[in-house]
Amino acid sequence: MTDESTGASPTGEHTGAPPTGDGTRAVRAGLPEPAKYEPTLPGPVFAAHFHLPGEPTGPYTYGRDENPTWTHLERAIGELESPADDSVETLVFASGMAAISAVLFSQLRAGDAVVLPDDGYQALPLVREQLTAYGIEVRTAPTGGDAQLDVLDGARLLWIETPSNPGLDVCDVRRLADAAHARGALVAVDNTLATPLGQRPLDLGADFSVASGTKQLTGHGDLLLGYVACRDAELTAAVRRWRKIVGAIPGPMEAWLAHRSLATLQLRVDRQNATALALAEALRDRADVTGLRYPGLPDDPSYKLAARQMRRFGCVVSFELPSRARAERFLDALRLVDDATSFGGVRSTAERRGRWGGDAVPEGFIRFSAGAEDADDLVADVLRALDETRA
Repeated sequence: MTDESTGASPTGEHTGAPPTGDGTRAVRAGLPEPAKYEPTLPGPVFAAHFHLPGEPTGPYTYGRDENPTWTHLERAIGELESPADDSVETLVFASGMAAISAVLFSQLRAGDAVVLPDDGYQALPLVREQLTAYGIEVRTAPTGGDAQLDVLDGARLLWIETPSNPGLDVCDVRRLADAAHARGALVAVDNTLATPLGQRPLDLGADFSVASGTKQLTGHGDLLLGYVACRDAELTAAVRRWRKIVGAIPGPMEAWLAHRSLATLQLRVDRQNATALALAEALRDRADVTGLRYPGLPDDPSYKLAARQMRRFGCVVSFELPSRARAERFLDALRLVDDATSFGGVRSTAERRGRWGGDAVPEGFIRFSAGAEDADDLVADVLRALDETRA
């Protein structure tokens, strides 16, 4: 509900005519109503407790429950995740895994069944072990090919990761969400790789959109963050209760840095996605590169489906080199690319993903994250490194 005369919500959040462009929305999302002599984006609030005379009512009581800096960020992410729906609530967490865990452990009980991807983020096997220890049945299926439909019956929750990390397979979120709901299951989508500017899972029928804000959402590789977005108040309350119980909360400085970084999200995403496509096109015809995947390539197996449900295709390209030794030589020869884990930052990164042991990938598998460098410079660096390490 808004005050139509001012365009402000009862909490002081500026609404007015909603912005339509992604760049405009990213720059303005979550900002309070302008006030004379006040900053556009208020600074971080460092508080473990707040003045609280009388009954404990009001939005801010204790620092583990709520914080004004979180509030601005949560509203901003909600506006990006589902711009046309002000019923969406977002909760921020200390990391992406904290957000993932909050959904899983707030919604599942002993005796429930959950469907997880068997080709998703490499920490999911650890999650599977813990779920199993709590008496929860874990079923797995690959991301592509509607494989989840074969194991959905009787499940309480379907967990989707699309595009998958690191293999970049894509699944049909709307089709799977409809099938899951028809069988009584909830649906959560890990939207980390796509970001809200690339894909809006809630608008595709998911109950939860979950992501690591550590990656491209904030884009500078300098903070850990996670979030859960949901439009169902009861489901959100359960996730919020879990956050309170385990205390998996972000620091106010991290939340403020994340909100500040959102202003450049559209600029970064468009630059990085264009560079990722240019890199994928440059690698496509090289004999020493196999298994090339990028959902934005017209000949990629996932392209048609990705083009239907994604608005941007992401900054990650994956490919294989003939051996572990070749992959390591290639990474050492790069000059503009950091050999580092994670992805989505303004500085390009790449790694031999098999070094962690949690992904079912070949020894020479490379996960490459395109940064904000000039595309010509980055592509030239990659091709030079490939040429120099061919022998």
